[in-house]
Amino acid sequence: MKISARVVLGAVAAVALLAGTAACSSDDTDTPTAAGASGTAGGATGKFAKDAGTLVFGVVPDTASTQQNYQPLQDYIAKVSGLKVEYRESSDYAALVEAAVSGKVDIASFSGFTYVTAKNNGAKITPFASIITKQGQEPGYYSEAIAPANSSISKIEDFKGKKVCFVSQTSTSGYLYPSYNLLKAGIDPTKDVTPVFAGKHDASALKVSQGKECEAGFAEDVAVEAQSGLKTIAKTFVVGAPMTLADALPADLKQKLISGLQNVTIDQIKAAGITGADSDNFKKTFYALAPVDDAKYDIIRDLCKQTKAAACGK
Repeated sequence: MKISARVVLGAVAAVALLAGTAACSSDDTDTPTAAGASGTAGGATGKFAKDAGTLVFGVVPDTASTQQNYQPLQDYIAKVSGLKVEYRESSDYAALVEAAVSGKVDIASFSGFTYVTAKNNGAKITPFASIITKQGQEPGYYSEAIAPANSSISKIEDFKGKKVCFVSQTSTSGYLYPSYNLLKAGIDPTKDVTPVFAGKHDASALKVSQGKECEAGFAEDVAVEAQSGLKTIAKTFVVGAPMTLADALPADLKQKLISGLQNVTIDQIKAAGITGADSDNFKKTFYALAPVDDAKYDIIRDLCKQTKAAACGK
């Protein structure tokens, strides 16, 4: 769970996410429901994606178990804020970007690349924390270049001419960093390989392990560790995925969320009585949140310049 975020935005519609948010809004007839609806929380005026009693929590579709991974954190956000938290897993990475640009999410867990893409395209959001999975770890994780365990592939240069699995064109560890590493190896990721976009990290790892649709590929470390039949060719440390708040939220609510979440640990979440916080699934993907700011993602902006990835936007 780089707790996960991935095509030029003008060509990608966020219909599933945006329509889902609008549909849920129709459940409440006594409160503002349109995107950008005004309301109060804690006595301060602000704007909400749905209404003043709800925080819409947007998430990128990292793996099949993304919602299960996020549930304890979602419940803790509700406890800190005193508001209902509505989970919104986007249909793909670019859909979360579009939702942020359109003001359809209040709090969100991006990948580094999707965050920068959203900002480039006008999203009014601010990062405040990033998940770490182990004590003492810097916020971040690894992008792994992988191949079937029985493959003759032994180095990145061997990916040339192969069917290569990526996650999405707006995935940080599943496309941006891999593109950079392929370019360093003298391989054009758009011309020298046959790209296959799996959609999620676990799907990419699975397809590579099967060795048919993809002869090699890339995925985040958690997905690689969970999939048998793979070998890791190389790995690159990726800056931690940011959690963001919509700038339009009431100032005191934003401060409450930052104060309550920015340094929270799994032990604090368990102590708060959150169901599932002691599960093996959550413990594998979450240890704590650590503070981050916008400057942390300048490395992503630099990689965008070097790779000229179309999804980087403006």
